[in-house]
Amino acid sequence: MGKIEYVVRVEKEEVGVDGDPSKGHVYRSLFAKDGFPPLPEGISTCWDIFERSKVKGPGNNMLGVREMKDGKVRAGAYVWKSYEQVYDNVLQIGSAMRYVGVNPKGHCGIYGMNCPEWFTAMEACNAQSIVCVPLYDTLGLTAVEYILNHAEIEIAFAQETKLPLIMKSLPNCTTFLKTLVSFGAVTSDQRSKGQDAGVTIYAWQDFLDLGKKNKCDVTPPKKEDLSTIMYTSGTTGEPKGVMLTHENVVNTIAGLDWYLKSLNEVMNKDDVYFSFLPLAHIFDRVAEEMFVFIGGSIGFWQGDIKKVPEDIKELKPTLFVGVPRVFDRLTTGIQEKIAASGRIKNWLFQIGFSMKLFWLKKGYKQDQASPFFDKLVFDKVKMGLGGRVRLVISGAAPLSGHVEKFLRVIMCAPVMQGYGLTETCAASFLQVPDVISMNGTVGPPQPIIDVRLESVPELGYDALREDSPQGEICIRGKTLFSGYYKRPELTEEVLINGWFHTGDIGEWQKDGALKIIDRKKNIFKLSQGEYVAVENLENVYNESSSVDAIWVYGNSFESFLVAVAVPNQQALENWANSNGEEGDYATLCKSPKAQKFILSELTNMGKKKGLKGFEFIKAVHLDSQPFDVERDLTTPTFKLKRPQLLKYYQKEIDVMYNKIKSNS
Repeated sequence: MGKIEYVVRVEKEEVGVDGDPSKGHVYRSLFAKDGFPPLPEGISTCWDIFERSKVKGPGNNMLGVREMKDGKVRAGAYVWKSYEQVYDNVLQIGSAMRYVGVNPKGHCGIYGMNCPEWFTAMEACNAQSIVCVPLYDTLGLTAVEYILNHAEIEIAFAQETKLPLIMKSLPNCTTFLKTLVSFGAVTSDQRSKGQDAGVTIYAWQDFLDLGKKNKCDVTPPKKEDLSTIMYTSGTTGEPKGVMLTHENVVNTIAGLDWYLKSLNEVMNKDDVYFSFLPLAHIFDRVAEEMFVFIGGSIGFWQGDIKKVPEDIKELKPTLFVGVPRVFDRLTTGIQEKIAASGRIKNWLFQIGFSMKLFWLKKGYKQDQASPFFDKLVFDKVKMGLGGRVRLVISGAAPLSGHVEKFLRVIMCAPVMQGYGLTETCAASFLQVPDVISMNGTVGPPQPIIDVRLESVPELGYDALREDSPQGEICIRGKTLFSGYYKRPELTEEVLINGWFHTGDIGEWQKDGALKIIDRKKNIFKLSQGEYVAVENLENVYNESSSVDAIWVYGNSFESFLVAVAVPNQQALENWANSNGEEGDYATLCKSPKAQKFILSELTNMGKKKGLKGFEFIKAVHLDSQPFDVERDLTTPTFKLKRPQLLKYYQKEIDVMYNKIKSNS
C-alpha cells in the first residue's frame, strides 16, 4: 500500500483483530500515535465544561437572539445573555425540575427548534444529572408519542408552536409525563386540558420563577452517567434511542480540540457559532458543546429558513457548519446569480474559478491561492456569510464531489467534510484544511478513536489488499455509545468485542483519508444474479452537476435499474435555452426531452466512473421538488428513506419499467 500520511497502524495489532487477520489492521490518527489526547484537567462531564467557561468568562456573550417586537424581528444586531446570566437561568430551571419531582437520572424531553430556552433546558439537565432526550421539531404525532413513552419522559419542554401537537398526545403519554413547559406563553385553555390529562403545564417565565423560589443545589453527573438518549429517525422501523454518556461527549470535544490545535486552527472565546441545524441531532449538539468548551458565543436563527442569510449577516459567525442540503442550495443560488450577471462577470468568475482551483491543487492555502480573484470575485460569497468565517464544515450526509470542489474555491475559507454517527458521538473523521486531494473523502480519523476496515467478501471488498484497502468501517474508543435504549438485541448486532460496526463501506486513500463508497445493507440482486450496491451508485451519479439528488431503484424481479432524480435547476434551464424548450422548471421536469437529457448526463458520468453495464440507469423520472422530510422521503438529516420513496413513486417506477419492456 502507498504512503498513508495522516494515519498509522497500531503495531501491537498488526496481525489483525482478535487473532483473525481477515478482520483488518487497526489504524489511528497520526496526531494520536503516542496515545489518545488527555482530557483537560478537571473536565469529565458536560456540566464541568459549562462551569469552567462560566468561571473563566462570566461576562462573555454566550447565547444570542435577534430582538423581537410585536412578533417580528427588529433590524439590528443580536441581543446576548452572558455566561453568568445563562448559568443563573440554568440553576433556576434545574431547581424547578427537581421541585416538580424530576430526580437525578430521570428523563427530560425537549421538543422544538433551536433557541436559548432549548439550550438552557439541556444545561439544566446536566446540572441535575437528568438525562436529556431531544425530539426533532419535524417529528409528527406518532413519533412524538412513541419517544415520550419509550424513553419514559417525566417532563418535556416544548416550543410554543409545538404545544398543540404535544397536547394531542397527552391522552396516550401520561404514564410517565407529568409536567410540560412551554418556551413561551400558555393559554388558560391549555392549562385546563393539561390538568384534565393529569399534566401540569407551565409558561417558561413561570417555571423560572418556580425555580427561583425553590432553590436546589446542583447534583453534578459522573462521567459514566447518561448525558442524552438521542433517537435516530432511521430509514426503516421505529426510532432507536442511542445512549451517550458524558464521557462520550467530553472525549469527542477533547479530540476535536486536539485535532484543530494540531493543525493550527485554534478556536477561542472570540469565535461565534450560528445555531440553525437541529440541536436534536448529535452533529449540532457536539458543535455547540464545543463552543461552550472554548467559551465562545452561540447565536440562534429566527426559525425561518428564508431569513437565514439575514441572520448570518447580522451574527457574522467565524465557524459555519451545515449539511449537504444547505450547501446544495447555496451552490445553486450562487450559480443562478452568476448565470444572470452578464457575459463579462460570468467570464471573470469562470477565469477566477479555474485559476484558484489550479493553485489549490498545487498545494497553496485558501488565502494564498488567488488573493486577486478573492478580492475581485469571491469575497462577495464570504460577505454573504458575514465576512468572518474561518472554517466551513459539512456533515450528517455525503457532500457531492462537484459541490465540495465548488465550495472549496468560492468560500474564501477552508471547507472540511466530516463523518460520524450518533452512535460514535458525531465527530469520527474530519478532513485536513487546505488539502484538496481529500475532496470527496471524509478525511483521517479523529485522534480519539481506533479504526479498522472489515472485509465484505460477498461485495468484493478486501480490507487487506495492498492498494486502497476496502471494507466495513468499524470504530472503537471512548466516544462509542452505551447501546440502544431498551433494545439489547439491536445493540448486540452492531457492538461486537468493543467495535462498532457502522454498516458503511470505506476505502483508505494514500493521503490517510477515508472515502465512503457504499452502504453494506443497501444491496440487492437483479434478476440475472448481479449484486447492486445502490448507495455507491448514487454517490457516483450525484457527482453529475446535472442533478441535485437521485434515488436509484431495482429489485430481484427486474434486470435493470431506474431512478428518480431532482435536476439541478440551472443545468436544466441552460439546456432548455440551448435547445428551444420553453416552460418553467417544474414544467421542464415533465418533458420527455428533459428526461432524455438528464439520463444522458447520468450515463456519461457512469461511463466516466467505469460503471458496469448492469449499473447503468435505463430510465429516469424527474421531480422538481426535492426529497424532503415533509413527504417522509428523508430523515431530518436528509438520508433517503427507501421504503417510503418506493411507496411514494411506485406509479412512476411501474411506468418506467413497463415502457422499457414494451420497447424492447
